[in-house]
Amino acid sequence: MSNPDSFIDEVTEEVRRDRLFALFRKYGWIGMVVVLGIVGGAGWTEWRKVQEAARAEAFGDAVLDALDLGTTEARVAALEAVPADGAQLAILQLLLASDPTGNRAATLAALDRLAADATQPASYRDLAVLRRVVVAGAEMPLAERRAALDPIAAPGRPYRTMALEQMAYLLVEEGRTEDAVAALNALLTDQEAPGGVRTRAREMIVALGGEVEADAPPAEAAPEDAG
Repeated sequence: MSNPDSFIDEVTEEVRRDRLFALFRKYGWIGMVVVLGIVGGAGWTEWRKVQEAARAEAFGDAVLDALDLGTTEARVAALEAVPADGAQLAILQLLLASDPTGNRAATLAALDRLAADATQPASYRDLAVLRRVVVAGAEMPLAERRAALDPIAAPGRPYRTMALEQMAYLLVEEGRTEDAVAALNALLTDQEAPGGVRTRAREMIVALGGEVEADAPPAEAAPEDAG
């Protein structure tokens, strides 16, 4: 070889290549495992998305089919038979509680089940308690209604202002008109109160012969009125 440096470079390159192949034979499986893990994880994620979409579609179809049935009894039976888990269970209970006039017993039972289900988010359980107080009305002792509403009226709870509205109505029921008017006026200046709550509060103040002390401020984002 005319160029010793070139020969040395070629030998060095061969040694490096041999070492690289030896390392690949020894540790190359690790890279393959990583690649397979990434591909498998992506595939699993996509499969789960497809499964979730299919489950949601099947749930929606079953609910719509149930609601299309002719009689209240048939609708209730069909809704109770719909397979559900997670948040779907809460939705089913709220649907079962949507006809307090036609099926009062089923409505109260569904609300009780949802309120007692610790696996559901607090917002669903609060809504169930609030609805139960409204549906039960005077059939539920006043002290029990106030005790049920009090936690929901705490700061930070999603249905706080609606619970405060119902508690003001309890004051009216007790004959504490001045206290009720004060509570309702407080709702008029509450930034979290939805428009429906403020409208009803103003109308109730007038009906009680009280004075509306302040106009409602612009509403900020707030939970939907539970009615």
